Amino acid sequence: MNTVHLLPVFDLTSVPEDPAERVGPDPEVLAELTRRDPAGTEQQQLVRRTAHRDAFNWGYDPWHFLAPEGSYATGPGAAHGGRRVAECREMLGALHDLGLRVVLDQVYNHTTDSGLERTSVLDRVVPGYYHRLDEEGRVETSTCCQNLATEHQLAEQLMVDGCVLWVRHYRVDGFRFDLMGHHSRANLDAVRAALDALTPAQDGVDGSAVTLYGEGWNFGEVAGDARFPQAVQGQLDGTGIGTFNDRLRDAVRGGAVHDDSGRSGHGWVTGGSDPHDTDLLQVGLAGGLRDLRLLSHATGRWTTGAGVPYGGAPGGYAAQPDEVVSYVDAHDNETLWDTLLLKLSDDTPMAERVRRNTLALACVTLSQGISFWHAGAEILRSKSLDRNSYDSGDWFNVLDWSLQDNGFGRGLPPEPDNGRRWAEMAPLLADPSLRPTPADARTALDGALDLLRLRRDLPLLRLGTAEQILAKVSFPLSGPQGRADLVVMLVDDLVGAPVDPVSSGLLVVLNASREEQVPRLPGLAGQHWELSAVQQEGADPVVRSTRWEPGTGRLVVPGLSAAVLVRRG
Repeated sequence: MNTVHLLPVFDLTSVPEDPAERVGPDPEVLAELTRRDPAGTEQQQLVRRTAHRDAFNWGYDPWHFLAPEGSYATGPGAAHGGRRVAECREMLGALHDLGLRVVLDQVYNHTTDSGLERTSVLDRVVPGYYHRLDEEGRVETSTCCQNLATEHQLAEQLMVDGCVLWVRHYRVDGFRFDLMGHHSRANLDAVRAALDALTPAQDGVDGSAVTLYGEGWNFGEVAGDARFPQAVQGQLDGTGIGTFNDRLRDAVRGGAVHDDSGRSGHGWVTGGSDPHDTDLLQVGLAGGLRDLRLLSHATGRWTTGAGVPYGGAPGGYAAQPDEVVSYVDAHDNETLWDTLLLKLSDDTPMAERVRRNTLALACVTLSQGISFWHAGAEILRSKSLDRNSYDSGDWFNVLDWSLQDNGFGRGLPPEPDNGRRWAEMAPLLADPSLRPTPADARTALDGALDLLRLRRDLPLLRLGTAEQILAKVSFPLSGPQGRADLVVMLVDDLVGAPVDPVSSGLLVVLNASREEQVPRLPGLAGQHWELSAVQQEGADPVVRSTRWEPGTGRLVVPGLSAAVLVRRG
């Protein structure tokens, strides 16, 4: 783990900066509500009553793009403008001292208001210029706010200058662009070029080392390149700019984020058996590359990453692995743990749920390309099933590093975004057997840390280029002869220039079955493979029973396990 991604810290409209103007739910009352009914409606009523005046909001409502948010400072307000700047710099410096790079969320696709509204800025500068208009002159709102027209020269310049300012003056290491598909490819090229021009000698920073990624979704009035070539999945070749890989996410979790029911659609880790999900997972493990060659589980035929369908789009869309960000949950939608609660049968043992949580994180952490975790996924974080907690307060967004409270059973989540699912949520929230103990959270954390150690210690999990991945990565059990609930990825360092000076290859083995599986890999018979040192000494006693039989080429892998074997010699 080398990077922390912060949700917006620029000046935003949703939180009063003066503490005297803020008010939140009475914590004593909330505590009493928790004791009374874990599936009640009172908690969300109390949170909603003060949601627009409390100190919590994700902050996707820009006011001033080039200044830090004052509510995070000890002395906000106009008289203390320097304090917010100084303290933001101190925060970033402290994170750097911990050895972490820092990515800031950027929201140049919309503003909170336009026209002469109180928090409108750009329309007061040049009326009608900075926002994207429809054919009747109304501001487009497909982002749920007032859409910015960064295809206009000065709107693009604001975006470029803002990114340069945060890098030069705050030493930021990267940016994540909200709804990046509402920007043009040219916008992102301009940002990249401006950052690349920053040098240590002249600017005190190497701008070429700044990481860029974002949401490459394709929707709204700009969809299908209607107004310009967009910065969306599959259209950023050669930029080094990443997009979130919803293909791997949906294959692992099942269903889609906009399903009417959170309980519908079972994925590779949530009890599904669709071989198409296995194909999508394998493409994701190989960096989401469009040119990957694999034998399809679903069709039995050889295909490419681009040939594996994802709705009407290609499953593999990237030219290089740095164009893909692999993830199974983020701040949007249900947390990973809540997804497991919704999709697994109610009688699933807690120990199995915890193993599936680790297995889902393994699908991300052991993949090629960029791996991304949502805060708390490693400690079974729940938001009491809230699927859109942007304004749900600390109550539903609790993140308890002491492992005593994972956030489950804090009442039914706020009605506006969750009410239509309350009927399916209430029985789950009321079931005390679904609340993990601190020991369960500790088990999950220890397993997650082992995954991070694997990624850190094994360079073959981080090949970095399409050329290396296409040469070295294969799936020896792919196709109709294999099982859909078992994935084996071979990274063969005997092919091409060696990457790892210690081992000559590795096997990533993911078993989504409850049962031990014993596949044969005849092409590897006679070779010396052993469980990685991390897992031999790791926290999971079950995965330590993984073994290799060189004479027969048989691999014995326990149920619901992620194992990595390395080849010696």
